[in-house]
Amino acid sequence: MSPALTNLVYLLAAVSFILAFKGLSHPRTAVRGNLIGAVGMFFAVVVTLFDKHILGFTAIFAGILVGGAIGAVLATRVKMTGMPEMVALLNGFGGGASVLVAGGALMEPPGALSDAPLLQTAIATALSGLIGSVTFFGSLVAFAKLAELKFVKDVRFAGQQIINALLFTGALALAVHVVLDTSAIGYYWGLAAVAAVLGILLTIPIGGANMPIVICLLNSYSGLAAAATGFVLNNNGLIIAGSLVGASGIILTQIMCKAMNQSMTNVVFGAAAVASGASADDVYGGKVKSTSPEEVAMLLDGASRVVIVPGYGLAVSQAQHAVRELATLLESRGVEVEYGIHPVAGRMPGHMNVLLAEANISYEKVKEMDEVNPTFPQTDVAIVIGANDVVNPVARETGNPIAGMPILDVDKARTCVVVKRSLSPGFAGIPNPLFAAPHTLMLFGDGKKALLELVAALKEQ
Repeated sequence: MSPALTNLVYLLAAVSFILAFKGLSHPRTAVRGNLIGAVGMFFAVVVTLFDKHILGFTAIFAGILVGGAIGAVLATRVKMTGMPEMVALLNGFGGGASVLVAGGALMEPPGALSDAPLLQTAIATALSGLIGSVTFFGSLVAFAKLAELKFVKDVRFAGQQIINALLFTGALALAVHVVLDTSAIGYYWGLAAVAAVLGILLTIPIGGANMPIVICLLNSYSGLAAAATGFVLNNNGLIIAGSLVGASGIILTQIMCKAMNQSMTNVVFGAAAVASGASADDVYGGKVKSTSPEEVAMLLDGASRVVIVPGYGLAVSQAQHAVRELATLLESRGVEVEYGIHPVAGRMPGHMNVLLAEANISYEKVKEMDEVNPTFPQTDVAIVIGANDVVNPVARETGNPIAGMPILDVDKARTCVVVKRSLSPGFAGIPNPLFAAPHTLMLFGDGKKALLELVAALKEQ
């Protein structure tokens, strides 16, 4: 294929990626946006195969069949609560692929795979190995933490940042060797090994509360690794796609850091805030008021405005359809019902939006935090389902892991009903005074079961 035609297809693919991002910005257009991006990537891959005169497709088709089958099984079987872990793995696979592709290119004779200047190829190869390996192994740790695997704990020790700095310095030294002597393949794999340890140590101290930020950061890293690999192969399509992913991931990481009041520097270097503060006994002792579905039904019978706040507990119990049934019943009685969404509710950005969309809840009723917060003082009942840190009023205080983090002001509603299995803390690991507030009622139990019982009680009113 002529270079002009190849670059034209890459340009059209880049436009499709941008349109995909635009579509993914709203639930109504997300499916279409995802499809547009996939089609663009398909054509970019096809054009690359022909441009590089790759005629033996046996191994490629075998890889597509095996990888596609594994991906299809994972995608169809993964639960919505397991989607963050899957995203973490996909980030890791992107980084791992960059390491292997760049390493494979390094083992070929100079100029065999690319007509790019040798210095460009050498520098890009070193960057692919460094960033890709950090991404892959950091993502494995993130996956293990999100999956709550018992053998993976938050590990912090004295001098951790110094060790990380030494590892990074060592990785840079090996990267310089790779650039100066591209025939010394051992330096490259040594670089990948050191970067692997660095990726683990950067991620292992970060607690579950900050995993949504880590996912976004690793997503950005995977894009940067892909862009670097694009320079190794002198492939404009890969450079564009990787740059888009890297830039969007960094932007999303900044948004998430702001939403959780974390420093980008602390997250990047594995020094995010850890749990501290009052004990659960001090906060809850003798103050928590348990309620029943029948009592909540009587409360809702006299309400004119209700705001439902979904959290990770809703995802675990798959209660989104029960929520819709409750809202429909209330609306049939003239009650105004809206949904308040925190940017980091659940375990990844947009988690709650997707769950509510799955239950065919109107997008117009789903309100972001900044839009719904001013309405809580005029709300008769706020129903919190499985949320914890994102509604914790201690965020307005200092000296705790979520200090300064913007929250949903459910404590300002006239009455707050919290549907939760127990008083266990959220990812931040601290108790929530909202659960012991005078105007809060705790409806303990599985989210879906409790809501269905509430619907049944409300119908009897």
